[in-house]
Amino acid sequence: MKIISHRGAWKTNEEKNTVTAFEHSFKNDFGTETDIRDYKGTLVIAHDMATGESLPLSSFFELFNSFNPGLPLALNIKADGLQKPLVALLKQYNITNYFFFDMSVPDTLGYRQNDLDFYTRQSEYEPQPALYEDTKGIWLDCFTGIWYDEQLIRQHINNNKTVALVSPDLHKRDHAEFWAFLKSTGLSDAENLILCTDFPFEARDFFTTNNG
Repeated sequence: MKIISHRGAWKTNEEKNTVTAFEHSFKNDFGTETDIRDYKGTLVIAHDMATGESLPLSSFFELFNSFNPGLPLALNIKADGLQKPLVALLKQYNITNYFFFDMSVPDTLGYRQNDLDFYTRQSEYEPQPALYEDTKGIWLDCFTGIWYDEQLIRQHINNNKTVALVSPDLHKRDHAEFWAFLKSTGLSDAENLILCTDFPFEARDFFTTNNG
């Protein structure tokens, strides 16, 4: 199982989606999740409304390439119609280990049309993932609680889909029971599994020790 940091590896809320958080994530060999919007014709990193202070996506990719460009990037799309500039930036910075997710279904069709790697969402509110046959993987979310079981995760893996699990801490819930479930079932040993968490260092320690 790969561990990716949620908006970088940060210590305070103010550091989320900043150069400091991304550097901390990349230099410690974590994959990284972040958010993409457009601002006045430029693609930028921003979870909420973008401003003139938002980090350009080009700067993010340049920073990424200065560390280990083989690490996975989970790119959360916050606006429609970004495919053409994304294609150009992926090519310019030779970004290959990535996936886009969280687009609206109509917008996702443009990612399929442009042969971009994307994951489809599945949650308690979206039990049937859209465009399943075309997607590289599943962004498996849990807004109110863990609603799925080991069988569903393994079913997706057996269908040659990578499964990206949203750790409960992203929704302000305790993650201990869920992490223990992943470890006890052996799911944490699966190759086609990703855990996105606010606590990447704790997750690495937990899943690489024999107890916990």
